Amino acid sequence: MARCEVCFRHCEIPEGALGFCGARICLDGKVVAENYGKITSCALDPIEKKPLSRFYPGSRILSVGSYGCNLRCPFCQNYDISWGEEVKRVAEYATYITPKQLVHLAEKNVDKGNIGIAFTYNEPLIGYEFVRDTVKLAHEKGLKNVLVTNGTAETAILMELTPWIDAMNIDLKCFSEEIYHDALGGNFSMTTSFIREAVKTAHVELTCLIVPGLNDSEEKMREMAAWIASLEDGDGRCIGKEIPLHISRFFPRFHMTDRDATPVSVVYRLAEVAREKLSYVYTGNC
Repeated sequence: MARCEVCFRHCEIPEGALGFCGARICLDGKVVAENYGKITSCALDPIEKKPLSRFYPGSRILSVGSYGCNLRCPFCQNYDISWGEEVKRVAEYATYITPKQLVHLAEKNVDKGNIGIAFTYNEPLIGYEFVRDTVKLAHEKGLKNVLVTNGTAETAILMELTPWIDAMNIDLKCFSEEIYHDALGGNFSMTTSFIREAVKTAHVELTCLIVPGLNDSEEKMREMAAWIASLEDGDGRCIGKEIPLHISRFFPRFHMTDRDATPVSVVYRLAEVAREKLSYVYTGNC
C-alpha cells in the first residue's frame, strides 16, 4: 500500500489497485500514473474553446485528454472519460503515445495554426507525470503549453510543472466550501490555493459554470469577483482585476437533468456583477 500525494484525498492505495480518480495505481509500493500516455481524445481546437480569450486569440492548439478525475461533478460534460463505469472501457481502448510523439504531432500541425499542446477534456493533473515529461520537450521546440484543470492538486504538483506551463484555464466552480465538498466532492481551499499560486507564474483565466439553484446567487458572484480581484503576481503586485473570468451557461447533463438550462438573463446578470470588480468577463454557451 502507498499514499498518493496529488490531491487532498491522499488515497491510501493497495498494491495493484486504483485510487479514487481511477487513474493512479500502486505498483511495487509506489503510486504512479496508470493513465500515462494513454490518450482518449485529441483535436486541433480554437484556443478560445479552452476557453482562453486573452492568450494568442485566433490561434489553434492541439488538445489532448486521457481519463479519470478527482472530482465528482454531477453535471460533468466529459463524464464518459472522467468517472464511472464507462471510464474502465475507455481506459482499455485508449491510444498510447509517448511525450516525444505528441510533441512531434503538435509540430506537424503548426502550419494549421497550432501554437502548442493543451492538456484538457479530463483532469490532466492526476496524470501530471505525462504532462511534465511532455511540456519540457514542447518548450524545447518553441511550443506553448496549456493546462485546463479543476485546480484540485497540491502546490507541489503545480511547482513541478510551472517552469513550462504558459497558460491555464482553471475551474472555480463556485465560491463555497460547502458546495465544493457536498455537491462536487472537491476541496475549496485547495482550489483557491492552487489558483493563488498559478497566477504567479502563468497566464490564467478562470471559468465558472452557473447551475440553477447551486451557484447562481449574486452575493456569491460578488464574493468570487472580489477575491479574484485581490490576487497578486509573484512580485506581490495586485493583478486580479485583469484576470479573465468566463461565466458559462449550464445545460442538463449526466446526473443533473432535474433542472432546466440556466436562463440567459441570469448568466448576463452575473457577468455584470463580476464586472464591478473585473475588467474581462466573458459569457459562454449563451
